[in-house]
Amino acid sequence: MTQKVAVLGTGKIGEALLSGMIRAGWAPADLLVTARRAERAEELRTRYGVTPVTNPEAAKSADTLILTVKPQDMTTLLDDLAPHVPADRLVISGAAGITTASIEERLATGTPVVRVMTNTPALVDEAMSVISAGTHASQADLAHTEEIFGAVGKTLRVPEAQQDACTALSGSGPAYFFFLVEAMTDAGILLGLPRDKAHDLIVQSAIGAATMLRDSGEHPVKLRENVTSPAGTTINAIRELENHGVRAALIAALEAARDRSRELAAGNNS
Repeated sequence: MTQKVAVLGTGKIGEALLSGMIRAGWAPADLLVTARRAERAEELRTRYGVTPVTNPEAAKSADTLILTVKPQDMTTLLDDLAPHVPADRLVISGAAGITTASIEERLATGTPVVRVMTNTPALVDEAMSVISAGTHASQADLAHTEEIFGAVGKTLRVPEAQQDACTALSGSGPAYFFFLVEAMTDAGILLGLPRDKAHDLIVQSAIGAATMLRDSGEHPVKLRENVTSPAGTTINAIRELENHGVRAALIAALEAARDRSRELAAGNNS
């Protein structure tokens, strides 16, 4: 890998991406990082052998800039970068709700911008990263973005108009599963199990179910029906889930997440 890549605002996701890229073959000498705190930058240098720089230095010397700051910090970062970013730099944004158009208008005309929504399983190389091209991004830019984010999981290209929905489903998605495991663990304790045993039972069941969904090619309804025998335990549990409106609550929750992504795109950060 000869291209220089800079990760700007290197928090947990940025660090996960950085470490995944190194495992995938990027040389640490070709990776630049920026961080708000000097001690954080030095920590990354010590841990990975990468080079800490300022945001303007990254803009001048890296071929690809990956912006991993929070949405509310994007305007400040772009103001810092704009005077220093040549129009041939590839800019990849990982900020929820921030459109490629809003980034393009703050940079030199013609700058290629790609929007990516990844998620926290990047920390274990099982991310789902959704990729959309801005006005000036080429197929080569998209392929390069896939190469980078493929180091920490799977990638999927979608039109940018679908990004808010993808943010609701996969960007925020891990939190829904963690919430479900938390609730099921509490149920296990209520049923008389120690917390650690309830946790192990649920986590392995989740891993097994996810693997079956991924590898079997079966519709989730079919897989659920295979567990649901007549007058058995599972159908009684499913009845209670339906009685309590769990399906409707999930749909409403995802709509709320999508709507918040749209609000962020409109500049409402409060």
